[in-house]
Amino acid sequence: MEFRPCIDIHNGRVKQIVGGSLRDEGDRAEENFVAGQDAAFYAELYRRSGLKGGHIILLNSRDSEYYEASRNQAFGALEAYPGGLQVGGGITPDNGEEYLVAGASHVIVTSYVFQDGRIHYDRLEKMVKAVGKEHLVLDISCKKTAEGYMVVTDRWQKLTEERVDAGLLETLSAYCDEFLVHGVDVEGKSQGIEGELAALLGQWGKKTITYAGGVHSYDDLRQLRQCGRNRLNVTIGSALDLFGGTLEWDKVLEICGN
Repeated sequence: MEFRPCIDIHNGRVKQIVGGSLRDEGDRAEENFVAGQDAAFYAELYRRSGLKGGHIILLNSRDSEYYEASRNQAFGALEAYPGGLQVGGGITPDNGEEYLVAGASHVIVTSYVFQDGRIHYDRLEKMVKAVGKEHLVLDISCKKTAEGYMVVTDRWQKLTEERVDAGLLETLSAYCDEFLVHGVDVEGKSQGIEGELAALLGQWGKKTITYAGGVHSYDDLRQLRQCGRNRLNVTIGSALDLFGGTLEWDKVLEICGN
């Protein structure tokens, strides 16, 4: 289990927000932390620490007045750590290569592929053609319902009909290099991990998966290692001391084995 760092950008600032609180109208979100440093500061820290595979997420919609400011932050981070970070948020076949040229190792896609409540495989194939399977991460962030864990899109605002299970992972693995999975119900709340979701992902375990959501203690990390059969990577946001939390950066890296 490796630690994968994150840089979430909203309204041109590095932030940690409560999952599911993001609203396009008024560019609103319930904030846990707003950084005084820019995205490049965190990218440089991750570079010095030798951490690869971290993700930059643009949380503003492409229609937002803040979108360009958030994009500029992302480009600053990529310049600070070329080849070490992935980028997601508003990625399409038209702009994916731009981020790769700027230094991203991968681009992360959800909403372009998951639309109208289902997967559009024609769009997925266009995405693969534009950036290459080896540079594509699929974000299958999900919310628990009576039917199981269902994929949510559009910055976690829209529920789809796609259930996260071994069959879905198997099918989508043919199109991507990695998966990023946010447990939206616990994301940003620092109240513990989605053990059931972690177990589901770890049981499949055929491709690199980074789990995000709810980690707030060192015991959570140990539980995630156990539930995920030591097959999952992990990212931590609000609970990490870099973002105002109590988990010490060095100790997290030690537990995760980085």
